[in-house]
Amino acid sequence: MSLGKNQTKSTHKGAVDRSHGPSTLQKLVFASGHFIILLFCTFLIYYPNIFTDYLGFTLTLSDPFRAKILLACAFIYWLRHLLTLFYLLERKVVWSEVIGLLFLMAFFEIGVLLLGGGAFRSSSAPLNWMDLIALFLYLFGSFLNSFSEIQRKWWKSYPANKGHCYTEGLFRYSMHINYFGDNLLFLGWCLFAKNLWILLFPLFMGL
Repeated sequence: MSLGKNQTKSTHKGAVDRSHGPSTLQKLVFASGHFIILLFCTFLIYYPNIFTDYLGFTLTLSDPFRAKILLACAFIYWLRHLLTLFYLLERKVVWSEVIGLLFLMAFFEIGVLLLGGGAFRSSSAPLNWMDLIALFLYLFGSFLNSFSEIQRKWWKSYPANKGHCYTEGLFRYSMHINYFGDNLLFLGWCLFAKNLWILLFPLFMGL
């Protein structure tokens, strides 16, 4: 069926709108909300007494050095989030997607910081070779995800490539190398937290 001049083909599936558009306000709220989550995580590490003063409970992180590295991982993820929102992503972002993902990000980033930082254990976990592997997975997965998307965007910018499937660059190794990178980075992030329960997160992502 053909579409008239005033009709548009709907590509809105669930909480994701596949049609193209700027969605500037939604993206700004998304990025700002994510940054507020990072500020909250920063307060958890550097100003824990604020929770004692205003909320009436004491927060103690037995492994603050590990918590700071996890916070650095969260900031790197936020920078990549900015890259995705304001450079790579061409489709519209709807409010339900913004709200849902912000809740998920808050749950994960605050949770992994508390678990890895030792909020629920009495001693710190010394850094070892497993931690180095975890950080490598995080950084390598971040590279695979972001750089593969950048390569694809550069390729799609040429009019001659419009409508064609991109199978060059990092995508020559896998149709979903970007998602594979995501799984790797979250696996490394969770491994560094030194908690078995948080490993369920990358497990569900890979299903």
